[in-house]
Amino acid sequence: MAPKFGTSGLRGLVTDLTPDLITAYVRAFINACPQGSAVHVGQDLRPSSPAIAQAVMDAVRASGLDAIDHGALPTPALALASMLAGDAAVMVTGSHIPADRNGLKFYVPEGEVSKADETAILSALDANHTEPASLGTIRRETTAVPTYVARYAQAFGPDALGGMRIGVYEHSSVARDVMAEIVSALGGIPISLARSDVFVPVDTEAVDPTTRDMLADWARTHRLDAIISTDGDADRPMLTDADGAIIPGDILGPVTAAFLAADTLVTPVSSNTLIEKMPQFTAITRTRIGSPFVIAAMEAALDTDPQTAIAGYEANGGFLLGFTAMGPTGRLAPLMTRDCILPLVAPLAAARAAGQTVAALTATLPSRYTAADRVQEIPTEKSRTLIASLSDDPDARAAFFEGVGVESSVDMTDGLRVTFGCGSVVHLRPSGNAPECRCYAEADTLDAAWKLVNTHLSKLKSRLA
Repeated sequence: MAPKFGTSGLRGLVTDLTPDLITAYVRAFINACPQGSAVHVGQDLRPSSPAIAQAVMDAVRASGLDAIDHGALPTPALALASMLAGDAAVMVTGSHIPADRNGLKFYVPEGEVSKADETAILSALDANHTEPASLGTIRRETTAVPTYVARYAQAFGPDALGGMRIGVYEHSSVARDVMAEIVSALGGIPISLARSDVFVPVDTEAVDPTTRDMLADWARTHRLDAIISTDGDADRPMLTDADGAIIPGDILGPVTAAFLAADTLVTPVSSNTLIEKMPQFTAITRTRIGSPFVIAAMEAALDTDPQTAIAGYEANGGFLLGFTAMGPTGRLAPLMTRDCILPLVAPLAAARAAGQTVAALTATLPSRYTAADRVQEIPTEKSRTLIASLSDDPDARAAFFEGVGVESSVDMTDGLRVTFGCGSVVHLRPSGNAPECRCYAEADTLDAAWKLVNTHLSKLKSRLA
């Protein structure tokens, strides 16, 4: 599929991300959006990322701006550095998708680009480019990662994870060394697991059975209290309990928000509905899936009340902090971009502070369970056509969801989300950044949620094949 904008910037096959195309998008970004005094550039560990990052920096320089080369680092660390400097940023990453694809994530000085920014960039693609009076420079910067690590070391302190044995599933995550450094800074004992020189596409929302078995085996073999990991560019976390069982992202979000004393939440429509049963959250807004929609709703709430203790999160685990929170030992400044570290260390610190295991901590939450997986290599338009046909035809929906129960409500905020009289939910949606069709489910037990996902994935495969 040709490179296109989705919910996380530009994505496409590496073979289609030519220097000319990269230059066109970077120039459009510079012409359409505020930049500050420079553009900060980072990259993940895909084999194609260094060359693409160089093409980005060359395009920035050719536009008359300075390019700040941060090398390989987590996306939230790059975003934090550029926002502190009041500059724009471009992260070269394909996130969780396979290594034959890559992409660009764009940041204005205030944070992630909005949907309005995206429209402006697309409109500027065909605009004439004016040559600058002089070329910009490229300079190397190495302080972003230490600043990012210090953010958590100062807020959580040296005893937050005291003595906890934390497995770090390194694979090819650009945060693999950062995770170990932060665990150590917070008093934990990091155990290195499965470092890879080959890129491994880890999707924190759709972890395959083989990986789940591997996590459980590591937890048992190394006597771990938890395992942590991220996707490729480290804006999506993965956390397991002491048995190696994955804690879903839409559980990490509420636990993290509660630990930080947030009272207002913004999360996509696909996230677990247990938050509606948690009295500490006095206001909840549901959005379409994608961090730009979460950020827009958070900004709207802050415009109404700048003192709102607001947080956002997604089902993939990415967490957005919209207020100055207090950690165990210090202040934690807002960071309204998808972060992986906060929703890892906060639940671990909360469990240790309570003298509980991670599993025992999450067991105190209301009993609603979610599961998710996807059908891969499916053209987006094909998924959209099927979901539109189900959305428009109650009889077609009844046939597709036969056996679940009587339909009680339909939500088309983003894709097709059907709630049934028994309380179960099935949600179908084309991915916004990959040729995939996703299926989410919610039920009163985890087994029931997975049964719903597996049943309807089989139906999707049959219909979309």
